[in-house]
This record gives sequence, C-alpha cells and structure tokens, in this order.
Amino acid sequence: MPVPPMNRREFVRTSAVTGAAVATAGTVAAAAPARAAERRPEHPPRTWSFSILGTTDLHSHVFDWDYYTDAAYQDSKGNSVGVARVATLVKQQREAKGEDRVLLVDAGDIIQGTSLAYYYARVDPITGADGGKGPRHPMAVAMNHMRYDAAALGNHEFNYGIDVLRRFESQCHFPLLGANALDAKTLRPAFPPYTVKRIRVPGAPDIKVGILGLTNPGIALWDKDNVSGRMVFPGLVEQAKKYVPRLRALGCDVVFLTDHSGLDGSTSYGDALPYVENASNLVAEQVPGIDAILVGHTHVEVPSYTVANAETGGDVLLSEPYCWGYRLTVFDFELELRHGRWQVTDKKAQTLNPNTVDEDPEITRLLKADHDLVVKYVNTAVGTCTTDLSAAEACWKDVPVMDFIHEVQTRAVAAGLSAADAALPLISVAAPFSRTADIPQGDVTIRDVAGLYIYDNTLYGKKLTGAQLRDYLEYAAKYYHQVPSGTAVDTATLTNANSFWDYMYDTAAGVSYDIDIAQPEGSRIRNLTHDGTAVADGQVFVVAVNNYRANGGSGYPHIAAADIAYSSTNEIRQLMIDYVTTKGTLNPADFATTNWKLTQGGTAVF
Repeated sequence: MPVPPMNRREFVRTSAVTGAAVATAGTVAAAAPARAAERRPEHPPRTWSFSILGTTDLHSHVFDWDYYTDAAYQDSKGNSVGVARVATLVKQQREAKGEDRVLLVDAGDIIQGTSLAYYYARVDPITGADGGKGPRHPMAVAMNHMRYDAAALGNHEFNYGIDVLRRFESQCHFPLLGANALDAKTLRPAFPPYTVKRIRVPGAPDIKVGILGLTNPGIALWDKDNVSGRMVFPGLVEQAKKYVPRLRALGCDVVFLTDHSGLDGSTSYGDALPYVENASNLVAEQVPGIDAILVGHTHVEVPSYTVANAETGGDVLLSEPYCWGYRLTVFDFELELRHGRWQVTDKKAQTLNPNTVDEDPEITRLLKADHDLVVKYVNTAVGTCTTDLSAAEACWKDVPVMDFIHEVQTRAVAAGLSAADAALPLISVAAPFSRTADIPQGDVTIRDVAGLYIYDNTLYGKKLTGAQLRDYLEYAAKYYHQVPSGTAVDTATLTNANSFWDYMYDTAAGVSYDIDIAQPEGSRIRNLTHDGTAVADGQVFVVAVNNYRANGGSGYPHIAAADIAYSSTNEIRQLMIDYVTTKGTLNPADFATTNWKLTQGGTAVF
C-alpha cells in the first residue's frame, strides 16, 4: 500500500526521532511499494513531503577505525567515523518516511584519505595490475549498498589520477556529478552535470528533483600534474547559472545542488585562479532557482544556514555535515500541488550524529575482509627506530621527526638534479600534518610512517631566489599569532592565526632562521643564513617541496611560477618507507638538526 501523506509536524519530528533511535542488528528497511500494486486514491494528495539525506568528505572511512593507531576511532568529542554507521541512520530514515520519500546524496572527496583508500589505489589498485581486472573499491561497494542517488566530485577524487577515478566511476551504481569539470579540448562536461530523480506521489504528478553537482576549481592547481591538458575547472557560480535554468526548463519542481565548495566565500590559493574556492554561499546568492545546497570541502559542521537570493529574495537552504561520516544531513521538504505543479512551501535542515547507532551489519559482511587486508598491510614492519620520534611539538619547535621528512625529500631531489642544478644549495620545506603522529622506538610499521605523512603528495624541486625564499618563510610565519615581548607564550593559542591550518604551515631545512612572534606579520623572519652566511637576495636555491605546494596550494608566493629543477611521480610517503627499509634503522643522529626557532624580541621562546 502507498505510504499515507504526513503532515508537516509529523514529518519533521520523524527526522529527529529516527536520527536519535538506536538501531537493532539485522533491521531491514521497508521495501519500496510497487507501482503496479498502487491504487489511485479517492482523494489525491495536494501536499507531500520528502527528504534528501547528505554526506560529504567521507575520505574512504568505511568503518569506525583509525588505521594510523590500529584501533577504534576516538576523539575528544566522542565522534564516530565511517559510512557503516551512517548507513544505519539512512535505513532508519527510509523506514520511518518510506522508501519513495528519501534520496541520498554525497558532496565529494570519497576515494582518498585513509590507508584503505591508498591500498586500493596503489597496492591492489582497482584499475588492475598485469592485465587483471582489479578489485571493487570498498567505497563503491558501501555506497552502492546504501543506494546513493548521486555524488559530486571532490578535489581529492583526482589525487590518484583520472584512470583510477574513471574505474571508480564505473563501479558506482550512481552518477558522479561535475558540471564544472570540463574536457580541456572540447569544453564539454567530462562527467554528468546533473541527474533528475522522481518522487512518486500516488494519484498525483511525480515530484521531479534536479540534482546538480559542482566540484572545486582548485583542482586545476592542486592536481595539476593529473589534470593539466585534460580537464579544466571553471567557477561554481558560472556553471550553476548555466545549468539551474536548464533543470527548471526540464520541469524540475525542486533544484538541489551538491557542491564540493565551502560556504564562506574564502579562497586558500589567492589570485592564482579567477574562481572562488569556497563559493556555495555565492552560488546561493547569485543564481536564482535553487532550493537547497549540500556543502562539502571545508570539514565543518553547519546544520542549517540560509542565504537570500539577490534576485528573487527567496531563501536558499544550505547544510554541511562535517566530514568522515561524523554527521548525516537531513533536508526535509514540504510541497503543495498548485495548478498542476508542485511548489516548495517549507524546507528545513539538520544534522544527525551516527555515534549512537550500530554499524550496518551488511556493510560489515561485505567489506570486513577488505578492511582486514588493509590492517595487515599497515602493520607490516619496515625497520626499527632508535628512539621515539613525536610530532606533538612540531608546530612550534624544530623536532627530529620533521627532519626525517626533510632528509628524505632532499636526498630524493639531490639524486635527480642536473649537474648545473646540483651545484646550487638545496633546501627542503614541509608541513607538520599531524600533531598526534609518533614513530615509536623499536619496530617501525607502514602505519607509523603513514600517520606522519598522511597525504599522497609527490615531490618537486623548484628554484627560488633568496628574496623569494624570505617571502615564502614570511608567508609561513603568519601561522603564528603575534605575542609581544614579555608576554607568556601559550602553545594552545599560539598557532593557526588567519585560519592558517597545520597542513598549510611549512618549516624549512637547509637554512637557519628565527621567527620573531613579537613582530607583526611580514617582518618576522630574522637571521636567515645558509652555511653560516646571510642569504643574499639574488642567491638561487633548489627547494624540495610537495606537488600540492609546488602548484600553488595554500597560496604561497613565488613557488607556483618558479622554474622546475626536479619532478617525480613517486609519493613522498613511499620514499619515507623506502628510506627506513633501505637503512634498516631510523636514527635521528643521521639527520636531526635544529635550524629554526621561535623568538620574542630576539630571545628564544623554547
């Protein structure tokens, strides 16, 4: 039998109640009513309600597990991770509201971010090896089981190259949408721009829901090596202005966007691109005809946010469900049939926390073996370490574990330089990606190294002058809040000024320098020397740097346009693993040196 209409209060209450309920193992979602069995109601409904559920930035978190600590995920806020728990919330929503009343959408960054993602991209790749077919990606298996209706492309979808992305796309039972991911030669969409779904209403016209997907323009910088000459990425506003009217012309009653782009209008790459990085709020404001936007990319929780469209004055509803499966967004829509067309009369959004429910046992059945393979892989010992190397203080002290990264980068670049470039001084820059990283004394495993270097970056050598290097380091130094001389320094509040996050902050090895945090931004780098001699403005250096930064990531000056002395497709993390494997023993006496420090008015802080 058809699911009877719900009134507004009942429908919204159902969203909240089902989100808080604890699922029992083996719960089966109610089957969707067969259209053939429906009978036209005596009084066709004039109102109807449905929901769109949303996730984003899942980053290949299937289970509630931390591969770097080899234990169940834990944080100070009690969050859980993984789509296995989110799947239980999705089941509850469908059971409470009816299968035909619920759509499920993602806002991108699916296939990168954990050791599980790396394993199925590089170790046992889904593209196959030696002519083999290759395994199914665990995220495709999980999301197909959950019956996603659509997903936007995230920037990290391109990290492993277009071939891996295309194979993942072929394994999904739902479209990967990217209205602003265009073929570089034809400027036609390289992926479907949108999909149209139908909400069945017994005895009345279907509700047509247009879902438009938009990805991030920053891909052109961050994954330049993978996309240059093959794809281009225009702005979200520009492409939304093209496709939203098209969806309305197709008769869509509801237009829903899934954007891999934050909602504060900010950009991390400066003026390197003419398009805004976090533009969802601008899309809502500048493009008429949008009802709601699922937001991703910035890894924050925004349960409900409203933007008034500048042209129509109508409200556009936005929500961002954090990341990693921390939350599930629920958009609830109410509509009324007027003159033969459905019109939205009300809409609300909220986020639900899956930490109160169990993991979906079917996802466990489908993917436990894949998970166990990855756990075995990351626990493989590759060598030993003579002492504990912690990154806990790496954001304000020159610590040996960061010198390990610098050592590997400088060795790799030095081995690949031309004779002329090898005569230039070589330095390295790298960021402290994780404050919880720790390489223990004793056996060193793959997960120990992966926990320190969590991204799949490759390595470049680029040329900077002494003046440019100073600018680069001054830019990095804006990471610190200004602390006047004579004022106590509290490391809890010292860092991340200007929303400059840890992964954006580069330290350098191969030169010595002080960062005077008592000084204003732009005047903090003091005593910059190389081999005991002050760095001259015209002196030329080769800088070992990761591809993200080398192509303009985080907006550092000069580096994106700098001449290339070296480039490689080898991942820095794998180079670090190879270093330990080759040496057998990781000994900081081989590479650790204190070459930078924080000061206040010339006095060392630590």
